[in-house]
Amino acid sequence: MRDLTSDTITEAVISTMRDTKDSRVAEILESLVRHLHSFVRDVELTEEEWARAVDFLTRTGQMCTPTRQEFILLSDVLGVTMLVDALSHRRPAEATQNSVLGPFFRQDRPQHTDAADISAGLPGSPLFFEGRVVNREGAPVTGAAVDVWHSDAEGRYDVDVPGQVDPAMRALFWADETGHFSFRSIRPSSYPIPGDGPVGELMSATSRSLMRPAHVHLLIEAPGFQRVTSMLFPSDDPYLDTDPVFGVKESLVESYDTYTADAGPCRALTDVPYTLLRHTFVLEPLPAN
Repeated sequence: MRDLTSDTITEAVISTMRDTKDSRVAEILESLVRHLHSFVRDVELTEEEWARAVDFLTRTGQMCTPTRQEFILLSDVLGVTMLVDALSHRRPAEATQNSVLGPFFRQDRPQHTDAADISAGLPGSPLFFEGRVVNREGAPVTGAAVDVWHSDAEGRYDVDVPGQVDPAMRALFWADETGHFSFRSIRPSSYPIPGDGPVGELMSATSRSLMRPAHVHLLIEAPGFQRVTSMLFPSDDPYLDTDPVFGVKESLVESYDTYTADAGPCRALTDVPYTLLRHTFVLEPLPAN
């Protein structure tokens, strides 16, 4: 362990981990050390750059609070979150694809009956959502639990709306015997990811947009099926191809159909122009043991 050089230090570090009891921990740490050392060698990292990196990571940790996770945001914008998701959820094309959970899911959401208005009276263009949960063969998944949450017309979630105390634009629904569920709310808007911290500095340095395309989040669970964490994006959103967290998948881009007040299937339910969003969610069975 003496007189180590840039050529010998990697194996020396790995040798100190040879007594690691958990084989998976040992595998991960060895690979981490090899890749990290290779990166340092590849770019010939200077002491000044190393110090800046340490400062960046320190400030990233200091930015974290119970309501904000800057490290997860960093993982998101570097594509790590979606890479882990892609490796963890390899599904056939016909099954509904996963996307990122995001930071705004809450366990303390209300349960609502079918067709309920979950907007809590917040201003915005009406959105009518009609969904169906089925299996691979198209049969309904009765009783599937469907969590829904989304932003308002200004791109804010309920926790960021001034004066909003109670949950809004989020709810838990249950699919009926036909697999159907529905709700009314307001149409979500695109919005920027937080740009006032270290991740914002990284985005600025690389000239990347902070704007996420508009979307409705859904988390669907049912016994015997894999959980689906997904979202639906409007096909006309200008930020689909620059999503900073890489969450857009073609199968999750949907038509947000807009109607005048006197037209379309929901004309009897509103007296202003509205949006209708329909989607069928296909669940994949749990793997056989």
